[in-house]
Amino acid sequence: MHDKLKQNRNVIFLVVVAALGYFVDIYDLVLFSVVRVQSLTSIGVSAANLKTEGIYIINSQMFGLLLGGILWGVLGDKLGRIKVLFGSILLYSIANIANGFATTVHSYALIRFFAGVGLAGELGAGITLVAETMDKNKRGYGTMIVAGVGLFGAAVAATVAENFSWQTSYFVGGGMGLVLLLLRLGTFESGMFKNVIKNEQIAKGNLFMLFSDKKRFLKYLYCILIGLPLWFVVGVLITLCREFGMELGAKETLDAGKGIMFTYFGIAIGDVVTGFLAQILKSRKKTVFIFHIISLISVAVYLNSFGLTANTFIWLCLFMGFSVGYWATFVTIAAEQFGTNIRATVTTTAPNFVRGALIPINMLFVFLAQKYSNITAAYIVMGLLTAIAMFALSKLKESFNKDLDYLEIS
Repeated sequence: MHDKLKQNRNVIFLVVVAALGYFVDIYDLVLFSVVRVQSLTSIGVSAANLKTEGIYIINSQMFGLLLGGILWGVLGDKLGRIKVLFGSILLYSIANIANGFATTVHSYALIRFFAGVGLAGELGAGITLVAETMDKNKRGYGTMIVAGVGLFGAAVAATVAENFSWQTSYFVGGGMGLVLLLLRLGTFESGMFKNVIKNEQIAKGNLFMLFSDKKRFLKYLYCILIGLPLWFVVGVLITLCREFGMELGAKETLDAGKGIMFTYFGIAIGDVVTGFLAQILKSRKKTVFIFHIISLISVAVYLNSFGLTANTFIWLCLFMGFSVGYWATFVTIAAEQFGTNIRATVTTTAPNFVRGALIPINMLFVFLAQKYSNITAAYIVMGLLTAIAMFALSKLKESFNKDLDYLEIS
């Protein structure tokens, strides 16, 4: 009885620490989008170049996320999930403090690259730990809490940026990360990983395993593709709301900081709803499919809101955020599709490849926007990404209640 209570306390502590880690992760991840105009103007970027230089910097961060996803994913399977949680938070905390001292666009972009590398390890390692530690019938609640609490980091980022300078906003992010690093001293490693690490014959964190078998590769690719629409909504439709507002004839200049804050409020609510809905339906696939449909509707409403006010924009952000609030369910699906010896690799790389996919998505959007308009380009890209995501989802097996204590054989 005493051991059971101790185990429950350990699991609760683990979920809380993972949730707070993701909170800081999201704070730092979206902060540039929140302070884009303020910070770039401060270092001398003209109004005409805000969009171009902003995309350059966000792409640098996304490239860091791509490389970091591979780095931390492999290390998570080779050295342990806990070591990744320590290393990643230390790197992005230092990078965010350094960001407060950026004075040129290139130095800003370089620091955001290193911040991206650090940010890449947080969610995957946290979700893997929670999924492997909790009961298979309840792990959906654990990952739901991690994402639901974590996504409020965006709201705090917007609030801090509104009340303090952009430099202070970065210092706060770095400081929170260092404080959380101390809190993590009490966390414990996954039992499933401990069992695997003892066996030297088992290949661990071998990224090439994902590409050496066609069936396994396609499953991995489908896991990535189902999350594409989410980052288009956040990284383009909301981040570039100022430009969209001009085409829509907005009565006021739309504030990306507030937009992102309310979008993430919506995502947090959506993550809780998708978590409960998946438990009720006993299906993560059906849940994500439903939200793909809702996201199409929400974006169509946004792109048809001619003459919108700042207040209407906030409600639209909340709606669009809610509609793409399947992030935790998406990452949980990825964790459940693969064995313990490459689970951290998949769970860390998949969401970061989705984030990194914003680079080619941005390129496609910019190309289409130059040819047509921002609104038309957004319709085309959102429709294409949703179609790809739905196709990928249809190809994955249902993983709800799946036993995760198994290995991938090379």
